Amino acid sequence: MSVQKTALVTGIAGQDGSYLAELLCARGYRVVGTSHARAGTVEVGSARVDVLQLDLADTAAVAHAVASVSPDEIYNLAARASSAQLFDEPLETAEINGLATVRFLEAIRRHAPQARFCQAASSEIFAGTDTTPQDESTAIVPVNSYGAAKAYGLHMVRMYRSRHGVHASTAILFNHESPRRGEHYVTRKISRAAAMIAAGRATEVELGNLDSRRDWTYAGDAVDAMWRMLQHPVGDDYVVATGKTHSVRDFCKYAFEHVGLDYARHVRVNPAFSGRAESVELRGNPAKLVAQLGWSPSIAFPEMVRMMVDADLKLLEHTG
Repeated sequence: MSVQKTALVTGIAGQDGSYLAELLCARGYRVVGTSHARAGTVEVGSARVDVLQLDLADTAAVAHAVASVSPDEIYNLAARASSAQLFDEPLETAEINGLATVRFLEAIRRHAPQARFCQAASSEIFAGTDTTPQDESTAIVPVNSYGAAKAYGLHMVRMYRSRHGVHASTAILFNHESPRRGEHYVTRKISRAAAMIAAGRATEVELGNLDSRRDWTYAGDAVDAMWRMLQHPVGDDYVVATGKTHSVRDFCKYAFEHVGLDYARHVRVNPAFSGRAESVELRGNPAKLVAQLGWSPSIAFPEMVRMMVDADLKLLEHTG
């Protein structure tokens, strides 16, 4: 009889945390999540998990959580910043997205040396590079507070791995989406607008640059990649991406076509919604992830878009 594994997951209430909780519970894990707001037993997606209230800026509290839970695996998914907040509150961003990583690594070193650790990083660490596609050897050149904090976390994972022998991996996550994405993200804004307009509850949606391109992965596939990292004999860094990009316009086209509409009749471009000027296309090369861990995306881009629209249509039915 196999011994049940325990996983500690920060950011359990977010998109990635919910998919990871489902994956781990389906594999027989005991899952303990953390939240800065509340504690208790809660439903996360289709999983039911125990949640600890934890301030990731509190070094002693992080150490106590790791020591008391004694997890086999730790997934640090918690982060502050949406795409609209990449430059906001740099001190708070450094605290949660950067220093919290070190708090967990140090807690593992001191209290749970058996634990394997996965840090969620971001393609934002490559935003200032001049190379496309990006892989694990691409120069790390962040251009905002969010990317800089994630880059610091990645470097500290590497240091604890080499200096202290911690089984630690970094998942360099490119854009990943799902029906559970927050409504302030452009992808969910589009899927919700398509559903609202199809239902006669809206007539148009305002977006920024329709030609902006991203390497979009399904969030469920992204968390599968993270789980695979911690099953590997040694920790390492992996780009999690599809290797293909699509434009915001492509996303609109698939979303609106799915409900029988022409996006061009309903999408209005508002320059105020455009993000930063992009110096390079952020497109990941997942060759290492595929070769070493046997990962491959299960959901293609058009299917993911349609899934999001269907979920928003269903949500509208339930909200009346």
